[in-house]
Amino acid sequence: MSSIFITGTSGFVGSNLKGFLDASYIISEFNREKELNFNANAVIHLAGKAHDLKNTSTPYEYYQVNTELTKKVFDAFLASEAQLFITLSSVKAVADELEGTLTEEHFPIPITHYGKSKLLAEQYILSKEIPKGKRVYILRPCMIHGPGNKGNLNLLYKLVSKNIPWPLGAFENQRSFCSIDNLMFVVRELIEREDIPSGVYNVADDESLSTNELIGLIAQSQNRNSAILKIAKGVIEGVASFGDKLHLPLNSERLHKLTSSYVVSNAKIKAAIGKPLPVSSKEGLLKTFESFNS
Repeated sequence: MSSIFITGTSGFVGSNLKGFLDASYIISEFNREKELNFNANAVIHLAGKAHDLKNTSTPYEYYQVNTELTKKVFDAFLASEAQLFITLSSVKAVADELEGTLTEEHFPIPITHYGKSKLLAEQYILSKEIPKGKRVYILRPCMIHGPGNKGNLNLLYKLVSKNIPWPLGAFENQRSFCSIDNLMFVVRELIEREDIPSGVYNVADDESLSTNELIGLIAQSQNRNSAILKIAKGVIEGVASFGDKLHLPLNSERLHKLTSSYVVSNAKIKAAIGKPLPVSSKEGLLKTFESFNS
């Protein structure tokens, strides 16, 4: 595989992937101002409209970018000589909330327009007959993190950095994360090997972690002890209910997001690759948190 066409190189994943592959492959990038055509061995479609936590995006934006653009890129791949297509979907194409562990066999019931737009793109790809000699992979990562990522983990980091004790220690949860290093490893394996079956694959670190463990890792990255308060759940829930009425920073919805669980299985992709992931959950998260210090 000598040449790769990549969309979304300005984003967090795309910029990391471009740097990761630059020394080994000829990289060409998507330009919205030009006709969508390419002369490459592989197509990696990363461009997308990210989930907007501030709810300022319109539904139209999600479907135009996440669904319609994916259709165009995939159609161009089918009509080209390229042998490999990789696209980045999301676990949110399956479920926004979760009980148990998410596998690729879960029936998809996304709630948000972000999740629905990702699912529609998946369904379009899976509805097409793949010509012999071509390989197609849909990757569903959970929360991606790494140096330079300024997402939700950065907000939690800033809170802990203020030396304010974490008041939700009585709540036990488990959440899966995806180190950018592990995601790059998976993508490289898919590029370099032809023995991995086409299909849909979750991508996540091996271990899920609780929010309390995240607080501990953030404190460790700052060379200090964590401060976690185990205030009775009933008290916290009462404060959150007042927050609903008085529009306080802590309300029932935010409490649920901070304390709910979302565990993702990576068993299928690990079995297909037949190799261990290079970075553990704690190693990857520490690397991410340490990057926030600079």
